[in-house]
Amino acid sequence: MFPDIFLQGWDGPLRILIVGPVAYILLITLLRLTGKRTLSKLNAFDLVVTVALGSVLATLILNKDTPLIEGLTAMAVLVALQLVVTWTTVRHPELRRLVRADPALLLAGGRLRRDTLRAERITEDEVLQAIRDSGGHGFADADAVFLQSDGSLAVVSREA
Repeated sequence: MFPDIFLQGWDGPLRILIVGPVAYILLITLLRLTGKRTLSKLNAFDLVVTVALGSVLATLILNKDTPLIEGLTAMAVLVALQLVVTWTTVRHPELRRLVRADPALLLAGGRLRRDTLRAERITEDEVLQAIRDSGGHGFADADAVFLQSDGSLAVVSREA
């Protein structure tokens, strides 16, 4: 019984050695064919697709009950949905708001916009860290700080 924890036969590891590289190569091929946008981090939807692709790949490799073709079909569906959504939002700006959040101004002219910080659940320390990461020392060193649609903080430094 105790040895079953480490190895329950060679079928599992052998399947992983075969399915893992095949699924990986096919996923990389699919991503290269569909372009850079498929794995971008431009918005929350892009992040969800990236995480979902990783989850499908892991399930395909580790779950012996998931046939290779089903996992590859799931990956293809996620990538196709990503293409449809991005194609649609590029051509129909009014639909863009459903998928992509607008940037939020957190600091302007060296002054924090506390209502926006609270609404976006961002702390002063996080804004200050972003300013330091961009080479500044304090709030006065930034003309503006934006919370981007991908969740990153963008700092516009003050002109010296």
